[in-house]
Amino acid sequence: MLSKKNLSPQQLATFTALSISIPVAVFAFILKPTIGIALVSFIIVFLGSYGLISLALQTFIYRQIKLIYKLISQTKATKREEFYYKNLLPPKGIDEVRKDVENWAEQQKKEIEILQQNEVFRKEFLQNLSHELKTPIFSIQGYVETLLNGAIHNNEVNTKFLQSAARNVERLTNLVEDLDKISKLESGELQLQHQSFVIQDLLKEVFDSLEIKSREKEIKCLIKKGCEVPFVVYADKEKIRQVLINIADNAIKYGKQNGILEAGFYKVEGKTVLIELSDDGAGIAEDHRLRIFERFYRTDQARSRKVGGSGLGLAICKHIIEAHQQTIHVRSKIDVGTTFGFSLALDK
Repeated sequence: MLSKKNLSPQQLATFTALSISIPVAVFAFILKPTIGIALVSFIIVFLGSYGLISLALQTFIYRQIKLIYKLISQTKATKREEFYYKNLLPPKGIDEVRKDVENWAEQQKKEIEILQQNEVFRKEFLQNLSHELKTPIFSIQGYVETLLNGAIHNNEVNTKFLQSAARNVERLTNLVEDLDKISKLESGELQLQHQSFVIQDLLKEVFDSLEIKSREKEIKCLIKKGCEVPFVVYADKEKIRQVLINIADNAIKYGKQNGILEAGFYKVEGKTVLIELSDDGAGIAEDHRLRIFERFYRTDQARSRKVGGSGLGLAICKHIIEAHQQTIHVRSKIDVGTTFGFSLALDK
């Protein structure tokens, strides 16, 4: 049984022509009760009305649908495409067109939402970048102006001010270098130099390089028992070194006195190895965990800037791991600790 909600123009023209030709044939039979005249009247009226109605409907509907699809596809058809759409392509029912328009509207809504989110992130990024640049620049400006106003001749303060200015210059340099790294990673300009290496050995080198910092807070850096079996991974060693340094350095900076930084290594499906670095620090609240890998995002603005850093470390980690076609994640609980984990491909 045909659905009244999904009639094609031909079906609609047929039913309309029948509704006109049948009463005409009946009326002709009443005037002159001859079957032949009634049948001829029916055929003539049916064919004539069907042709006119079908032509009118097809022309009107095609034009309206053409306008709709011009709007939602934003493309211009060639003459050949116009002929194909009009004469060869099976005509779409109104329900099909409505569904296409609803899908288009849903897609437009999602795109608008993404644009709005990106605009919020863009504003936050510019605000954070402005703040990160402003702090060292104003500090340098203050030290230089003080020195130029006569303090350069005061041996008690001139060296101290120059050292402070130099530290802020170094902070600016690190910030610009980190931004440059992220831009190159995003654009694909920074090529990965893959090689085979034992991931545990690299982590030990990282722990050794951070020994002075960890010793100051008496934080023990170790590998979990049972995770000593060496895993040979295939990745960019120096960039993975940077990932490990950024994560371990954060764990030491924000870790508690006499704490622990523990690393675990787990084989996943024989193809990748999961590397996890866990601390027993203050932990990260859930609302912050969702944005921890954003540029300049800090869970505690005052505390984070006090311990230093550009605020780009975890964003760089995310880009490096994703450039390796792998994933990075974080698990955390307040007053329990935080675990950062990422995967790497095992060497074939």
